[in-house]
Amino acid sequence: MLVVDRHGALVRLNRAARSLLPQAADGDRLDGIAPSWLSDAHRHVVEGTPGATPGPLTGVIDERVFEAHPSPSTDGGVVWWLVDDTDRRRAELALHSAQDRAGVLAEASSRLLSTLNVPRCMEEVAAMAAEHLAEAAVLVAPPHRRRHTLTYARRGGPVSQVTRTIDPFGVHGLSEALQGFPPVPARWIDPHGIPDWLLPDGFTEPPGSVIIAPLPGHGVSAGALVLLRAGTERSFSDGEESFARLFAARAGAALSAARLYTEQAAITATLMRELLPPTLERVHGVEYAAGYRPAKDHERVGGDFYDFHPGAGPDQETVVVLGDVAGKGLDAAVLTGKIRNTLHALLPLAADHQRVLTLLNGALLTSHHARFATLVLASVSRRDGRVRARLTSAGHLPPLIVRDNGEVEQVPTRGTLVGALPAVSAHTVETTLAPGETCLLYTDGITEARGGPLGDEFFGEARLRRALAECAGMPAEAVVERVQMLAAQWLGGGRHDDMAVLAISAPRNGPPSVADGEGRPSRIRRSR
Repeated sequence: MLVVDRHGALVRLNRAARSLLPQAADGDRLDGIAPSWLSDAHRHVVEGTPGATPGPLTGVIDERVFEAHPSPSTDGGVVWWLVDDTDRRRAELALHSAQDRAGVLAEASSRLLSTLNVPRCMEEVAAMAAEHLAEAAVLVAPPHRRRHTLTYARRGGPVSQVTRTIDPFGVHGLSEALQGFPPVPARWIDPHGIPDWLLPDGFTEPPGSVIIAPLPGHGVSAGALVLLRAGTERSFSDGEESFARLFAARAGAALSAARLYTEQAAITATLMRELLPPTLERVHGVEYAAGYRPAKDHERVGGDFYDFHPGAGPDQETVVVLGDVAGKGLDAAVLTGKIRNTLHALLPLAADHQRVLTLLNGALLTSHHARFATLVLASVSRRDGRVRARLTSAGHLPPLIVRDNGEVEQVPTRGTLVGALPAVSAHTVETTLAPGETCLLYTDGITEARGGPLGDEFFGEARLRRALAECAGMPAEAVVERVQMLAAQWLGGGRHDDMAVLAISAPRNGPPSVADGEGRPSRIRRSR
């Protein structure tokens, strides 16, 4: 407390005031021993200056912040109550700083985790670091084939990315950060030793303060973040260095997640290529076409499958298979891959469908998959001008043949499914296709497509037969497209199972077929 008369002379000081102003004594003038902000405020209060308020004023005395509360007395003097406000203001600043930093971390989590693209994530990290933590930032990625990707950012400037060969051991703390070791304190790093390759374009002044923070990943380092301030900028404080490490931890987690996703996506794409159906084509005078639609549009594979193994020469059979594994999605697709690989290994035995199915059944029974499958096996060749096909069903829907005159026949092949019983039985049927005729293999996803006017009626075999009758003489690709289009229209937007169709056609422009004794193309010849 200070009591000051109307002329600005000190009348009385209490003990706290004397410790704050040790050179002050009774009778001294206020403007000689107190800061100008307090003496000016006293003059305004005494003189009653218009606009001057008797409320608290704020100023600094001996590097501490005080609120000054005036109490005018009846004799024209003023009693000044000085309240130390330094700690409260520091607490407020600390709270605001913590709130700002929490906001930055929340923004970092949102922006960085919103992208799983590694280069884009690196650019976001560098840009945010330059915006909130330093004047410039450089993200150094782990080496790939002895080269590092460097992402540069300056506050208010563009972000750039290059890949080059660098020497991280030439920067104190950088090699340790790239290996995931604890960070080297900023005070140990000599800013003048920073090489030119670590400075973004446009950062012309020598760095005055540097932080190198590791980017911790999932078990391995995600890189290092270098924060730079020019010589004209203030040095990094201990609190800023700690916050930089918190930001680096968030950035490292986001980068690690993006890299993990990229690696998993690459592995999935590699495996998916082995599971995707092959491209069918015309081989040795026979047309082949197929179509597949998984149960879920965002998936590329499922439980329905087909495969195609062209014969090595015109006199050798082409082996075609279409099947349906119990279930759908990726789990079912894995088993379809095993079936396709097993059948590929059994191609030398394809002359005997029963033996092939028996061996396939044994392979599935010893698998850890508790699933079974149905399929149709076809061996196709063109001999003496005719397309001959040997067809064997293993618990699958029998194939349909559309003749040149629009007649639709069902191939009477039958058998037991594979992967469920100790033994399988199969009945092979041989048939011949004349020019313009097609044999269609399909899964129950077609006939059991539920839709129609009320949305609850199966597409059904009868409707499929009528559609095929309209496809007489069409090439294999047109038949497949027609069946798929009609099934899709029947479904509308409803749910459906996997759907697969495969057409084997004798083209009209191929060699003429040889008629049987009655002058008509040979149809289903025999069965066994």
